[in-house]
Amino acid sequence: MGTKTIEKQLSDLTHQVDLLRSAVYGVVGESDPEGQYRPEFVKRMIKLARKKSNGVKFTGRADFLKRIR
Repeated sequence: MGTKTIEKQLSDLTHQVDLLRSAVYGVVGESDPEGQYRPEFVKRMIKLARKKSNGVKFTGRADFLKRIR
């Protein structure tokens, strides 16, 4: 296995861990200071997160909110 293949796999794994972390925080993590998210919104986000990755990486909360609006 070449270096580029390993780097690609590492990048993919890092991205998947970021998505999982985001999903976990969304479901059981931090409370939202503005109130609870609507259940249909949470279901939609989980469904989108389960789909094959489209290469989008969120750099933080503000970036996530900017991309879904």
